[in-house]
Formats: sequence, C-alpha cells, structure tokens
Amino acid sequence: MTQSPAIPLPPPKERRRLREAASLTRAQLASRVGVTSETVRGWETGRSTPRGRKGEKYAKLLGSLGDEAGVTPDQDGAADSDDPEPAPGAVLSRRAARARRKTVPDRKRPAAKDRGRGPVTVPDRSRAPVPHGHRVILTERPRTTPPRRPDEAITALTPDQAFDALYAFCAPALVRQTYLLTGRRELARESVERAFQIAWQRWPEVARDRDPAGWVRATAYECALSPWHRFRPRFRHPEPPPPDAFDRALMDTLLKLPPSYRRTLVLYDGVGLGLPETAAETEASTRAAVNRLAHAREAVAERLPELADPETLHWRLVELASVERLRAAKPSVVRRGGERRARFWTRAAIAFTVALIGTTALTVRTAPTHYEPPVPEGETVQGVPPRMAPGPLSESERELRAKLRKEEQRGPDRLLPQPW
Repeated sequence: MTQSPAIPLPPPKERRRLREAASLTRAQLASRVGVTSETVRGWETGRSTPRGRKGEKYAKLLGSLGDEAGVTPDQDGAADSDDPEPAPGAVLSRRAARARRKTVPDRKRPAAKDRGRGPVTVPDRSRAPVPHGHRVILTERPRTTPPRRPDEAITALTPDQAFDALYAFCAPALVRQTYLLTGRRELARESVERAFQIAWQRWPEVARDRDPAGWVRATAYECALSPWHRFRPRFRHPEPPPPDAFDRALMDTLLKLPPSYRRTLVLYDGVGLGLPETAAETEASTRAAVNRLAHAREAVAERLPELADPETLHWRLVELASVERLRAAKPSVVRRGGERRARFWTRAAIAFTVALIGTTALTVRTAPTHYEPPVPEGETVQGVPPRMAPGPLSESERELRAKLRKEEQRGPDRLLPQPW
C-alpha cells in the first residue's frame, strides 16, 4: 500500500510557479521525476495527487527548486500563482529559432541538405536545457511579463488597444498554422483576418473568454477548412508548392489527410496542446482525438518513414511553417475591414427589410376585397338545330301582308279577324 510523501506538497498553482521560476518545462520536470508530462500537468492543475515514491521524489524536487530559485510572487511577476498560463498562439519565428540555436549549442536540428535522405535523429527535448521564454513547439510565450493583476491591466486598456495586442500576439503564428491546414498562403491570411473580424464584432464575448487566443484560433481553423472554398474561382487552382522537395512531400501528405485528422495533428504535434484541449477544440471526445492523432501519424509515417518519430515530425512542422514568409495585415486594417463589413451587411439587411415591407404594402393595396367567381369556359351543346334565314313569301302571304298594311291602327280597338 502506497503512502503519501513525507515532505509536504505546496498547492497546485505554487507547484507550477516553482517550476517556471526554475525555467523548466513540464517535460523536463517529468523526465527528472520519471513520469510523463501529462502526469505533471495533472499534478499542477490539481486533477490528481502525487503519491508513492514518485510523489516523494516530486516533493523533494520542488523543495530543492524553491531553495535554489528563492523567488517569491512579489519578486517575479511571471511566477505569480494568480496569472494564467499564456495560451499557445504564436509560431516559432526565425528570430526565436536563431536565438534558440545560439543559446543551446548542443542541440542539433536536422539540416536542410539532409532532408529526405533518411531518418533524422533529434535529441530529446525533455532532457535538454531550454531557456525560459522559448518553447520547442509551434508556439512561443509572450515577450512581455504578464501583469500581476490582470483586472487592472484590462481596465486600463481600451477595446482597440486590447484587440491590437491580441492580434499582434496571435496573428503571425496563426497564419503559419493555418497554412499547414490549407496549403494556401492567401487563404491562410484571409481566414485569420476573417476570424479576427468576427472576434472584433463579438469583442465583449471574446474579451471575457478564458482563452481569447484559442477562441480566435478555433474560428480561423473553421474558416480555413470550410468546404465552400472549392467553389471560389480564385481557389480552384493550386498554389506553387514549397521549393524544397521534402517540404513538398510533407505538405502533400498533410493535405491528403482528412480535415479532422489534419487539424488534430497540427494542434497536438504543432501547436503543442494537450489531448483534452485538442479534443475540446476539435469538438470530439478525448478517445476520438487519440484515434485521429494515431491514424494521422501512421499516414505520415507510411509516406515519410523519416517522420515516424513525433519529435522529428514536430521539427519538420516547425520548419515547414517557418519557410514561407507569411505576413498578416496590420490590426487597424483588420478592425476597419471588419467594421466596413459589418456596416455593409447591416445596410443590406435594412434595404432587404424595407423592400419586403414595400412589397407587402403594395400587395395589400392592390389585392381584391371580395370574392369573384371565375367565368367558366363555353361548352358545345348538342341537339340544337341550326339557325336558318326565312325564305321567299308565297302569294297568299304577300296578299295578307298587303291587307294588314292597308288597315289603320286606331286606338285601343282590338284587331279581330275578318272573314275573307
């Protein structure tokens, strides 16, 4: 029977604060304890309690991290337990990648000249020291330290400033992620701009959401994967593929996956979301998300055996998303475009309503007020003799006509027949 650790454990939020203060990722902490990163996530969120030898080792490690770092919430605002973890929303840019290579010289990334020549060995991310602020996934943390009191910071920003800050943080990464889903540069930019326009129209709802970046990301993915794009003339012809042969093969493999599999693969192996978050964003159960991810990895590994390792697949997705120079429009342009679009559809709805009211009034004015039975069509009657003109008079008929004309009509006298 397992026993709880002798060393007392700090609260779940304090555990995450200690890990971040020591510049450790969940994977690195999990490798030291000997568990998976999902187990560490459950310990930090409070869904599970560390027990047994692993729990004792975890408690001792947290104690050593607290003694070495010596960081309190007042000293380090980024380690404050009240601050939420930044949501993934930005692709690892080239500048961040270069800074990472300079900071971690012992990590070897697959060279461009070695693509497609065989399996590529990539060291384990969880065991290599990663500087705080750089994550080896398709996302990066915000460059600025989050404020200690988010409520005061939110009230200090106007809606325009808050929207511009969210757009500047998420849009560049979101365009690259959407490019992995569609393989079209223009469609990726258009989908991201459309998602932010919808977010600006519903800004009170988005501003109060627990994860605004996730809200916009889900909307952008829905816009990008809409089946109606196939009927648009500008998207009927394919765009030029990436210049590198291995990148072309990877993009072709991604586009041949079903949209649900492709989206799950990008979210989990690219963006770095956990299985529960990936399942929630794709509107599926966790088991369905696991099956989709497994089938997507099998399909990629079948065509590209070099990417059978999830670590190598992650690096290839990062490089493929960073090769294309995809730039998003300025936030002010997107806001104005959304406002113009909203005004256009509002005026169109008003014009349609006025036309409908006018048509109804004209119909009421010109409609008949009583029932008029329809006139039946004529029918042919059988058995009626045809009308014939009178023939010539006989001699006796002429004499009678002359006699009648000679007699005078006198008052009320009654005509009586007279003998001949």
